[in-house]
Amino acid sequence: MKSLIAAVATAVVMAPAAYAADLVVYSAGPKPLSGALAKGFTAKSGIKVSLFQSNSGKVMARYQAEKSNPQVDVIISASWGHAITLDKAGELLAYVSPEASKIPASLKTGTYAAQGAAALAIAYNTKSGLPAPKQWGDLTKAAYKNQITMPDPAKSGSALTLVQGLVAQDGKKAWELFGALANNGMIVPGANRAALNPVLQGAKGVVFGAVDYIALGLKAKGESIEVVHPSGGTVLAPRPIMIAKSSENQDAARKFVDYVLSREGQKHVAARLILPARTDVSADRPGWNDLKIIDFDYVAAAGEAAETKKMFADNTRK
Repeated sequence: MKSLIAAVATAVVMAPAAYAADLVVYSAGPKPLSGALAKGFTAKSGIKVSLFQSNSGKVMARYQAEKSNPQVDVIISASWGHAITLDKAGELLAYVSPEASKIPASLKTGTYAAQGAAALAIAYNTKSGLPAPKQWGDLTKAAYKNQITMPDPAKSGSALTLVQGLVAQDGKKAWELFGALANNGMIVPGANRAALNPVLQGAKGVVFGAVDYIALGLKAKGESIEVVHPSGGTVLAPRPIMIAKSSENQDAARKFVDYVLSREGQKHVAARLILPARTDVSADRPGWNDLKIIDFDYVAAAGEAAETKKMFADNTRK
């Protein structure tokens, strides 16, 4: 009996410590990637992960709703702008993982780093009869009249990033390009899926600014779609991983970031056709040596986001 009582007492004492070691992660999709990273980390560290997986908007909404009683330790978003906003508000823990040494300087700061990135691309339906486009400007040609969709930069962070990058590179010519696309019948129906679905269904022929890993995944599943990364340049939409300053499990949070940015963690990223943040991990899709990346100041662009959205709306208004 005494041994039973001692065992129960020990379990009661240890339970709070075990609970405290749990790590709470809020992650934007894709869901299989979030699950694989959580499972792999637990197998490696023994630390249990409580995972909330959704889209970036819902992840951030949950974080904001819990401000008075913080729950989350690590946040993974599909929007670099979310990291910039939280960093400016002083809500992120300063941490640079030793695993980040192989990540380009433009995709890491003292408080957050890219878990991976999508590249923005042209995606077209191979059954549409359209010529294969090679450059962004090709879609202003008569062959693509009334066949173009584009995600709305006001509703898609990746589309906003594309606009920002093209404007940073080409200035006035970029705004002229968007105007020409509008004159060629381009529609801007909503977020990424709203732009891609009409092309998958054959109602339209081509997406200007498709999130490449989504389109590549659909192609791998047999959809009649091809992905083109313009040789003139495209932009990356990085997916930041960051630790909340309010985290009560900061040591475990650092270990999780280390795992996600390790070669093992980055191979999980690559398996979902997302570009790994590390340049020394092979991509299962066009990689760092295959893409011409437009480099621009993400932080400065974030400060001008409202003006950029208005300019885009003004230049594409018919």
